[in-house]
Amino acid sequence: MSAQDHEHGAVGHIVPIKLLVVTCIGLLFLTAVTVWVAKLDFNTLNMPEMNIVVAMGVAVVKCTLVALIFMHLRWDRSFVGFVFIGSIFFVGLFIAFALIDTTAYQPDIVPGNTPEVQEQLDLLEADWAKQRATGEVNAAQGHDHN
Repeated sequence: MSAQDHEHGAVGHIVPIKLLVVTCIGLLFLTAVTVWVAKLDFNTLNMPEMNIVVAMGVAVVKCTLVALIFMHLRWDRSFVGFVFIGSIFFVGLFIAFALIDTTAYQPDIVPGNTPEVQEQLDLLEADWAKQRATGEVNAAQGHDHN
C-alpha cells in the first residue's frame, strides 16, 4: 500500500476465503429457494399474495448478503450502513404502494376469458359437438384442428 492510499483513507481489508465461500454457498442456496418458490403456487393454498412476499423476502436477503460481504458494507462506517438500510426501506415502501394500487382495481377484473372470447369458444364447442353427433367428424380425432 502506498503513502498516497493512506492520504485518501483508502485502506482496504482482507476478507477470509472461508467467509466468501460460505457467502457463495448461501447465495446459491437462496437461488435454489427462489427457483423452488417460483414453481410453488400459493394460489392453490388460497394465499396468492404470498408469491410476491416470499420472492421479495428471498431477494432482500440475497441483496443484503451481497452488500454486506462483497460490497464490504460490514466493515464500512455505520453511516453507509444507515443509508443502505434506508434505501431498502424506501424501495420496500414504494413497492408496497404500487401493490396497494394494483389491488384497488381488482373487482373490475373479469376472471377467465372476456365475454366476447368466451362466446366464440362456446359457439366453436357447440359446432364441434354438433359435428361429432352427426358423424361428420371422427370422434377419435379429438380437438385437433390442424
